[in-house]
Amino acid sequence: MLKNIKRVLIANRGEIAVRAIRALKELGVESVAVYSTADKNSIHKDLADIAICIGDAPSSKSYLNIPAILSAIELTGADAVYPGYGFLAENYTFASICEKSNIKFVGPSSSALKLTGDKALARKAAEEAGVPTIPGSPPVETIEEALEVASKIGYPVLIKAAAGGGGRGMRVAHNQQELVKLLPIAQKEAEAAFSDKRVYIEKFILNPKHIEIQILADNFGNVIYLGERDCSIQRRHQKLVEEAPSIFIDEEIRKSMGEAAVRFAKHIGFTGAGTVEFIVDKDKNFYFIEMNGRIQVEHPVSELVTGIDIVSWQFKIADGQKLNIKQEDIKLNGHAIEFRINAEDSEKFTPNPGTIEKLYIPGGYGVRIDTHIYQGYTIPPYYDSLVAKLIVWGKNREEAIKRGKRALEEFILEGIKTTIPFHLKILNDKEFLKGTYTTTHVDRNYLGIKE
Repeated sequence: MLKNIKRVLIANRGEIAVRAIRALKELGVESVAVYSTADKNSIHKDLADIAICIGDAPSSKSYLNIPAILSAIELTGADAVYPGYGFLAENYTFASICEKSNIKFVGPSSSALKLTGDKALARKAAEEAGVPTIPGSPPVETIEEALEVASKIGYPVLIKAAAGGGGRGMRVAHNQQELVKLLPIAQKEAEAAFSDKRVYIEKFILNPKHIEIQILADNFGNVIYLGERDCSIQRRHQKLVEEAPSIFIDEEIRKSMGEAAVRFAKHIGFTGAGTVEFIVDKDKNFYFIEMNGRIQVEHPVSELVTGIDIVSWQFKIADGQKLNIKQEDIKLNGHAIEFRINAEDSEKFTPNPGTIEKLYIPGGYGVRIDTHIYQGYTIPPYYDSLVAKLIVWGKNREEAIKRGKRALEEFILEGIKTTIPFHLKILNDKEFLKGTYTTTHVDRNYLGIKE
């Protein structure tokens, strides 16, 4: 139960809004759903205690419209706001306005969000905290600066947007000629995506694993890590399948990565639920990439192997409660895999919104579905293509894979194309079955992208 927060406005939509409403109901707290005109038939508005329309379909006029969100908070009497992921979740300006307006932002402080949202600043903070980082540079502005950095750290190099994420403003240069050509392209893409053209140069790690550490941090200096997730099945830097724990790393590396994530979180004064992301090379050396100061899409796999309700703890921490879980209490039990079911053509990964004509959701022991869809629901074309998350648990990885196959085959979703066929291919993929897959696996073997 919460003591100080009585009503929470959920500044989001889709499955994460439903997830938050469920957690609030169990905590005995009222929920407020906001929705755009395109989401007038979305289930989250029906599940919440209060629902209010905040604008037209484009996210800029609704879910990203800070004045509209603030007006909804005032009109409904909410004393806290939950951002979920995407939209305003990592917008430090929004968090700052909430702080100044005496509205509890369920997440880290605006200053922590500002730091984690700037990859160059986060990298510097990681170095200060003694967390391993990939050899690289501060932001560069000119070709000459970029060439000087690349000559020192060696090719191939990765050009990355300082304010970026999701693969935008990111390019790999294998030599000087490519760097000269790609730097201005990355700068323009970064400016278009983030209104910030700054980029920096990093050593490109060939065929790495993408391993992330889930943390919880309260307002009393207590920080714990909840194991790791392997997020290496991704296309164009967008995650598709996540599993916990990773079979690539051992207990010693898990402990080292977890402790590094905790050091970083403490160093920047982070509170709430966050994820510290690492690249791990073939020799199992790990390097800090970034920190996401929000709930992750893939948080359910960590919940299933630890038995900890991460979303509930987001609210408890925002309410001012102390973590009553110690690091030694965290035991990883079994194996969990999450499959992102997107409304996409699974061959090209292009969006495929439309109306769901027939729907049957799988169930049974060890199967969890997080979704907001229902039969007859029309998926709007304005937002992210994620329509459901299928999460399976088994006493070991082999059992989880078998359960995943069964559940995917049982999942009937007609009227739109989805990524279900892709996931079934992955579960028969030799590299996936062996656990040797890396971040380039899907791009190389399914999309024909060589980088």
